[in-house]
Amino acid sequence: MKFISQYDQMDCGPACLSMISNHYGNPIGMQFLREKSFITKEGVSLLGIKGAAEDIGFDTLPAKVEVENLNNELMPCILHWNQNHFVVLYKISVNFLTRKKRYKIADPGHGLITVSEERLKQSWYSDDNQGIVLFLDPTKEFFDFKAPKEEKISFRSIIPYLKPHTKKIAWMFLLLLLGTLTTLIFPILTQKLIDEGVTKKDLNVITYILLGQLAFFFGNIIFEVIRNWITLVVGTKINIQILSDFLKKLLRLPIKFFDSKLTGDFNQRIVDHDKIEVFLTSQSLPTIFSIFTFSVFFGILWYYSFEILVVYIILTTVSIVWSLIWMKKRKILDYFRFQQRSQNQESIYEMINGVSEMKLNQFEDYKRNEWEKIQDKLFKINMRILKLDQLQLSGFEFINQFKNIVVTFLAAYFVIKGNMTLGALLSVSYIIGQMNSPINQLVTFFRSLQDAKLSLSRLNEVQSHDEEEKKEHLPLMHEKYTKQNGIERGIYFKDVSFQYEGPQSPYVLKDINLFIPEGKVTAIVGASGSGKTTLMKMLLKFYEPVAGSIHFNHLDIKDISPSDLRRNSGVVMQDGFIFSDTIERNIATSDENIDYERLDRALQTANIKSFVDELPLGLNTKIGSAGNGLSGGQKQRMLIARAVYKNPHFILFDEATSALDAENEKVIHNNLQSFFKGKTVIIVAHRLSTVKNADQIIVLKGGEISEIGKHQDLVYKKADYYSLVKNQLELGN
Repeated sequence: MKFISQYDQMDCGPACLSMISNHYGNPIGMQFLREKSFITKEGVSLLGIKGAAEDIGFDTLPAKVEVENLNNELMPCILHWNQNHFVVLYKISVNFLTRKKRYKIADPGHGLITVSEERLKQSWYSDDNQGIVLFLDPTKEFFDFKAPKEEKISFRSIIPYLKPHTKKIAWMFLLLLLGTLTTLIFPILTQKLIDEGVTKKDLNVITYILLGQLAFFFGNIIFEVIRNWITLVVGTKINIQILSDFLKKLLRLPIKFFDSKLTGDFNQRIVDHDKIEVFLTSQSLPTIFSIFTFSVFFGILWYYSFEILVVYIILTTVSIVWSLIWMKKRKILDYFRFQQRSQNQESIYEMINGVSEMKLNQFEDYKRNEWEKIQDKLFKINMRILKLDQLQLSGFEFINQFKNIVVTFLAAYFVIKGNMTLGALLSVSYIIGQMNSPINQLVTFFRSLQDAKLSLSRLNEVQSHDEEEKKEHLPLMHEKYTKQNGIERGIYFKDVSFQYEGPQSPYVLKDINLFIPEGKVTAIVGASGSGKTTLMKMLLKFYEPVAGSIHFNHLDIKDISPSDLRRNSGVVMQDGFIFSDTIERNIATSDENIDYERLDRALQTANIKSFVDELPLGLNTKIGSAGNGLSGGQKQRMLIARAVYKNPHFILFDEATSALDAENEKVIHNNLQSFFKGKTVIIVAHRLSTVKNADQIIVLKGGEISEIGKHQDLVYKKADYYSLVKNQLELGN
């Protein structure tokens, strides 16, 4: 079974399916399977894995079975592990001595493990003493299936980052060359010191040679100081550019990409990228010159003794091979450490941001214990890595030391036999010491290369995703939208359906046929979970329909530029975000030159001007990330002011006044009426005061439209709308 590690915390299902497809000889990449599995932030479901497996040609059978029903003919299969994870069971063996069964498992988050029947039951069984398993049988379609090829990671993609720093890199190259050349002179000076100075008792020669060594040593220090300075400058700039491009690409991806990612996954990718910088600046060039230095010393050692050179090469090769063997095992552990560090960041982020709720609900100890469990897992992974590192390093150092002793013995033997001078022996000893340094550098280079490739693969994961903005997209104000073209102007929903988790998941919206007239106010009401917010997000191109179409007049929403559509939309969402910036920047957002007259109108419309004027710094007051320092009502008024400032063509409010008191809501509602004139307004709300004056009210129930009409008509019908607002009607009347 070829082991494949999960990239992120939610990737265990696709990783299991990728291992099984590899096992049957048709390797299918994780990225493709991840999209087919419909992963969310809650993870992947067995239904999602089943759907993905069937899409690539497997016959599937999900079942609840007892351990006695498992046998090798059914392997490999996917087990639901610890109620929150998926693993592959790929073989059942019998212990030769105890005759007890051993179950071989590929855990994408831990590695290849073997467990006893007791441990299998403990981790696999649910409450009814059975375990959930997905059996997979490849069909002809599977063997014929061709998945899109995933681009292999190449360091060619990094070359553009080096080009702007060509001159500085050339200086680094020159300084390394000079440092290398000065190093090569030392063995010659050492031999001359012994043979010409000490042996002949010539104090002048000894003095000149020692002064020469001091000068070369001082020169080396100067070269290294300048080189380190250049390395810092180049490394920092490359670092910033790589991260900037990662963030640029990340922010161009559709919202659905973020639905399956946790904050810790992104944070750890950004933290992890410094390995690329280390490889580019601190490892690559020094390794090149280490090889150059090694080659020159190789020639000098050959000149002194071919026999010593042969022994040295053989033992050096053994030490390098030893190191590379352990590095392959360390690669898998690096994936696991990445996942645990990601979980660690997620846990810390959650505790800091949720500290108020934790204190209110006495949740501190539980969350801290959860964090300690993550630290325990991270500790165990670090121990495994340390064990491998110690085995690698100890073996490498032992072989090197053995090599040094053998070489010294041979050199001493040649001196005793008269085949080598004492100065040559000391020179050989110096050369061997200098040749060991490039070998160490080479091993470090291979490790840095492995780390950099892993980090690059994580950063490049976003590069394989399609951006939501396409060249063929049209601006919203295209003639298909602006011209009358013989239809009533507005937004048309035609048989629109939507699901979040794939074709077998429940519908959030089902067969929606709807017309939203231009320049009118449309209210959408319904119980929680009826699909109101999803419908609004589809209008903003956060999600695309799985069936049907949405048209802005004659212009299909699929053809509209997402950024242009949002540029023409003023939106207040339930989870609207306040940035860690000044009040004026939070309202004007991307406007470089703020229109203060428009800003003042926005503040007045949102009834927040008096609050801002009372602050010592007024509009320049900095408010915290996510609205720290603001009440819920103040935050909502700030978001309303942001939407009003844009003076957009469309207004979309999702429970925009739910946190406001009655007085503020009434003032803002009256202020907005004049602002709404001539604009297409869509309001999601529960409060009667917000929706009763709408030109049309749409009632959603279970993802379907149950009623459409005006307030009075719907109340008179005494159906779903009446039930929703009944209590408010009684209070209002």
